[in-house]
Amino acid sequence: MSAPTLIFDLDGTLVETAPDLVATLNVVLQREGIAPVAYEIARNFVGGGAKLMLARGIEAEGRTVEPAALDRMFADFIAHYAANVAVHSRPFPGLTEALDILSERGHRFAVCTNKLEHLSVLLLNELKLTARFEAICGQDTFGIQKPDPEILRRTIAAAGGDVRRSIMVGDSETDILTARAAGIPVIAVDFGYSDRPVSEYGPDRLISHFSQLPEQIAGISFAD
Repeated sequence: MSAPTLIFDLDGTLVETAPDLVATLNVVLQREGIAPVAYEIARNFVGGGAKLMLARGIEAEGRTVEPAALDRMFADFIAHYAANVAVHSRPFPGLTEALDILSERGHRFAVCTNKLEHLSVLLLNELKLTARFEAICGQDTFGIQKPDPEILRRTIAAAGGDVRRSIMVGDSETDILTARAAGIPVIAVDFGYSDRPVSEYGPDRLISHFSQLPEQIAGISFAD
């Protein structure tokens, strides 16, 4: 029996991206005359894509903008972030070692994120992680975003996996809802970007360090 395919969220799961994302958010806000958002607050805006992050940043400062202005700010955000995608972003501790172990056990990996695909690939290229993943799928890859389970199903298919033998690894309620809707087990990391403790959303397993991931995956069984 083949080892389950492992589908990872990106921001807050594989990589600590908040420093570069929040820095970009505040650059764009300041260009618009809007006060920057404190890092501790803005960190939890990550995960729904850049436009939602911008909208939440604007709302946090008690401001509103017209859709056309938000579109302009979004384009500004993407341009600035692409040029600064891995200034401070780093894989979470223990990630590469866990992927080495899991690869030796026959697992294949993919990324399913609400980040734009080209930014996801750019980031993973900078961190020398791209080659580890059979597929890297963002919100624009299929025109679908999490928590719609179809993006997860299509990511699994793109990686050559089977939805009946796959596991999601994420950091947020969105990831858990996506996995539940697709009917696959989900492991949550508790060090990512979540407004509330991610344990409250009922993942199947919870880890606090990637060194715990291989054991937790090995403990998930599938119907033959």
